[in-house]
Amino acid sequence: MDIAKIIDHTMLKPEATQETIRRYCAEARTYGFASVCVNSCHAALVAAELKGTGIKTCCVVGFPLGAMLTEAKAFEAEAAARAGAQEIDMVINVGAIKDKNMDFVTEDIRAVVDAVKPVVVKVIIETCLLSDEEKIAACEAAVRAGAAFVKTSTGFSTGGATLEDIKLMRQTVGSQAEVKASGSIRTHEFACQLAEAGADRIGAGNGVFLLK
Repeated sequence: MDIAKIIDHTMLKPEATQETIRRYCAEARTYGFASVCVNSCHAALVAAELKGTGIKTCCVVGFPLGAMLTEAKAFEAEAAARAGAQEIDMVINVGAIKDKNMDFVTEDIRAVVDAVKPVVVKVIIETCLLSDEEKIAACEAAVRAGAAFVKTSTGFSTGGATLEDIKLMRQTVGSQAEVKASGSIRTHEFACQLAEAGADRIGAGNGVFLLK
């Protein structure tokens, strides 16, 4: 399977330099990845490096905890979009899901979606911290709020993508949203299995290695 075109080539380490970000952009151009995903401080650099290539500039928002004020998430998302981000990967408020406060969860997502329309918003639900019931509720909230994707993981918590979670998320959102697998994706074989299970995108910091 040719998975290059669905990979979000991701560099979110706090120590990432501009040289590192430029290398990721060069690799994305070489291999034809879907996007380069970075922290929002690098949005303008990535947008400039990828201009005219068709490869998207993707930024994370509320990363990695998702526990900041809704207004702060929306502000960061809008600022990233102004700087050139064409896709926003926001982290859901996990504690609010645990509280079963799904109205808040929905509006937290909606605030980001509304702040950046028509920019694509992917909602990171951090599956490793949720029960199956909570995963379903999180996916349903993302759909209600108008998000384009639901996404498994930040890669900064206790676990990453699993085939079981991708199947559950795909079943939950149906055709109403797309699904992104991220976190702990370390082999070409596993990436292909995730795609076959229903993942429309693969987020990985080792995108070049996954092609082998």
